[in-house]
Amino acid sequence: MVLKNKFGIEDSLELAKLEERITKLKAIQLFESDELDLIEVGTFKGLSQIHKYLFEDIYDFAGEIRTENISKGNFRFASSMYLEEALKQIDKMPQSNFDEIINKYIEMNIAHPFREGNGRSTRIWLDMILKKEIKQVVDWSKINKEDYLLAMERSPIKDVEIKILLKNGLTDKINDREVYMKGIDASYNYEGYSVYKAEDLKNG
Repeated sequence: MVLKNKFGIEDSLELAKLEERITKLKAIQLFESDELDLIEVGTFKGLSQIHKYLFEDIYDFAGEIRTENISKGNFRFASSMYLEEALKQIDKMPQSNFDEIINKYIEMNIAHPFREGNGRSTRIWLDMILKKEIKQVVDWSKINKEDYLLAMERSPIKDVEIKILLKNGLTDKINDREVYMKGIDASYNYEGYSVYKAEDLKNG
C-alpha cells in the first residue's frame, strides 16, 4: 500500500526515494537554521515539531498522531486508541542520564506515533536529548544497521543490547553536521509496515 502523498506518487519505490531526498534536505535546513533551538527537548511536542518539519512537503499528516494501528512483522506498535495517553506518560519519563534517555527512546519507539517517518524523527529527537543532558550524541556510522534494528525490535523485552550499541556509538561531536545527518539515513528505518484493525487484536 502506497501512502497518500502530496505528489500523487503511486509507486512505493519512487515515493521512498523522493521521501529520503526531501527529508535529508529538510534535515540539513533544520540543522543549519535557528529552528532546531526552538524545538522542545524530550517531549512529544518536540518530536511532532521535528516530524512536521521533515515531512510537511510530502504528507498531510506530518506532525500529527496516527489514527491507524500499525505493525511490523509480529510486533504491534501502540494501539491508536491509547496513543495519546501513552505519549503523555512518555513525556513524564526522566531523562537525566544515559539509561533514562534510552528507556524513553525505547518507549517512544513502541508508541511509534506517526503513520510514517518515525525512525528519522525520533533519532533526531534522541540526539537532542543526549546533547542537552549528557553533552553527547550518537554517531550512527559506528552502529551496524542490522544489529540496531534487531536490538530495537527486542528492546521492549530486553534493553541491554540497544543500550550497549548506542553507548558504544556516543561521541562528543555534538555540533558536527555529518554526525547529525547519519541519523537521517533511511536504511536504519523499519520497512514493511502493516495496518491492522482493532478487532484483529481479538484474534491474537
